Amino acid sequence: MSESGTSDESGTAGAPGAANGVAVVPRAVNVANDEESMIDAGIVDGAVGVAGAGGVEGGEGRSGPDRRSIESAADNPGATAARLAGRPVLSFVRRSGRLDDRLRRAWDVYHDRYLLDISQASGSLSVRAGLNVDEDFVREHWGNADSLIVEIGTGQGENVVAAAQANPETNFLAIEVYDPGVAHTMLLAGKRGLSNLRIAQVNAPEFFEAAEDGLISEVWTFFPDPWPKMRHHKRRIVQDELAAQIHRTLAAGGVWRIATDIEDYALHVHEIMDGRSDFENLGGLTLSLPLEHVGKGNADEAARLPHGDFSESLRFDGRVLTNFEKKGIKAGRVIHDFAYRAM
Repeated sequence: MSESGTSDESGTAGAPGAANGVAVVPRAVNVANDEESMIDAGIVDGAVGVAGAGGVEGGEGRSGPDRRSIESAADNPGATAARLAGRPVLSFVRRSGRLDDRLRRAWDVYHDRYLLDISQASGSLSVRAGLNVDEDFVREHWGNADSLIVEIGTGQGENVVAAAQANPETNFLAIEVYDPGVAHTMLLAGKRGLSNLRIAQVNAPEFFEAAEDGLISEVWTFFPDPWPKMRHHKRRIVQDELAAQIHRTLAAGGVWRIATDIEDYALHVHEIMDGRSDFENLGGLTLSLPLEHVGKGNADEAARLPHGDFSESLRFDGRVLTNFEKKGIKAGRVIHDFAYRAM
């Protein structure tokens, strides 16, 4: 689902979407560069978007970058590189996407009820300047002071809507960047008449930067965009910078739950999270993973690499079996679950 990003789930990615907070200076782009090089340079993220960490912050429903953005970057590489210099690496790519009639109607009917107006401007994924997400913010938008769970990259909204329906005394926030995912989440929530769910169509790390210390009880990042190419691993939503922000915003004993069906992403999560002194890995299962990373072009080499044992968690009972997860299981992929408790 993932910022996140972002995934049919996530990211639901997820992301799923969202800046990882890592500054990067893009290289100049030659007109001969292909679409993937444009992504690597951080150029293809400006098109008005469609989830999904998921189209989501990171996951099912991914499509290619907007062609007009690619052509524009190629036509004026110097100006593009200058404009992007110093911008953070993003865990998602803004993709053009159209809402079908059903999703357009859902948007028109439900956006006032569910979509938070916290963006810098219409069509922007940046949060507005001065945004302060605190207990007063929760009372204003949810109408109570119940505990808050945030899912990064909610994708089509299957999981977060089911969770909100099953837990009416808990507030839920779905962070999703892609229009179809946002609209579908509205549709599901509206059909069920949910009052404890809100949606934020913003860059997830920026939202956490604006959130008050200790405000959130749990953060979920299910099936974020794996960014399989080695040179794109820096775009994965799970990064040290985001981990620090999530830790700050979690209540004492709060948990960050992560799931992926990509073995190399599981190794990435362990590398980022297991060595941190501010989180405790609650895993009770031992799984064997390659000790080296592979990319899209050499993934078949993973089985021959040296392996090591890692602690992971049982499948989270609070996560419904979405269509995206079913596809991964049908394809024979192992689902990796993580639960990290804030110390």
